[in-house]
Amino acid sequence: MGESWSMSRSHRMTVGVALPQMATGLDRDRLLAWCRGIDEGPFSSVSAGERITFHNLDGFTLCSAAAALTSRVRVLVNVVVLPWHAPAMVAKELASLDVVSGGRVEVAVGVGGRQQDYAALGSPFAGRHGRLDGAVGELRRLWNGGAAADGERVGPEPVQSGGPPILASAMGPKSLARAAQWANGVSGFTLLGDSAESGQLFRQTEAAWKQAGRVDTPRLVTGSFVALGDDSHRTLHDFAETYLRVFSPDLATSLAAAMPLHDASRLVDLLDAVEAQGADEFIVVPATSDPRMLDLLADAVASRV
Repeated sequence: MGESWSMSRSHRMTVGVALPQMATGLDRDRLLAWCRGIDEGPFSSVSAGERITFHNLDGFTLCSAAAALTSRVRVLVNVVVLPWHAPAMVAKELASLDVVSGGRVEVAVGVGGRQQDYAALGSPFAGRHGRLDGAVGELRRLWNGGAAADGERVGPEPVQSGGPPILASAMGPKSLARAAQWANGVSGFTLLGDSAESGQLFRQTEAAWKQAGRVDTPRLVTGSFVALGDDSHRTLHDFAETYLRVFSPDLATSLAAAMPLHDASRLVDLLDAVEAQGADEFIVVPATSDPRMLDLLADAVASRV
């Protein structure tokens, strides 16, 4: 189960920012600007995740860059789809990130939701939940000095004792029951910026922890797509429609039309509501790679302090 990474619910919720890897136009100059702005702003983490059959930059590459380009914020790899990967390789990559960042790495793991990505990698879709559980156990075993197949250790040794904290990208009672056996908490997402949806995940997580006999408090994280700045309503709509099209063009169109987080006041209202539900951290996932959004986002977050 790893070391407890519980946090008191009495503290103020923090706000992290994902690098805009799923938006278009993220080049070197913009990446530098986002990393610098996140590290200097009122934010708690910088993050990136995985998707294969899309135009995005690779999440591990971006988190490696962020680990070197920032010095204060945590580096959240959100989400690693563990069933795609050899556990020893992921153990090495995450431990290396932990060294490069000086012990600031946290990771969320899950099974992903796109069968197309599994097919592109030649990875079987069946049995993915069991492979996830097994891979988490192997990560922790290797980080704690367990031998690899040749009897040697997989280095480097993580800066954080026992390795980075592991969150679960889990939804539903069955997935949460499995996660309660090995996770430090959950990393969720609300497509439509619904605090009640986030609260439901948090309560289910707490119930799963209690059912598993856990005495530590799960870390509760969620996030949503956000656009701020010029023509932000259209920016958010077009981004969401493109990102969600893989699931269903009609569903993508209807969900994109309902995306609410395209002005600062709506975002602040959601942050307050999610905090009231008990969140430890909220992750803003930008719908634009324009770094000017960071100034508007910083103002919105600072207004709550």
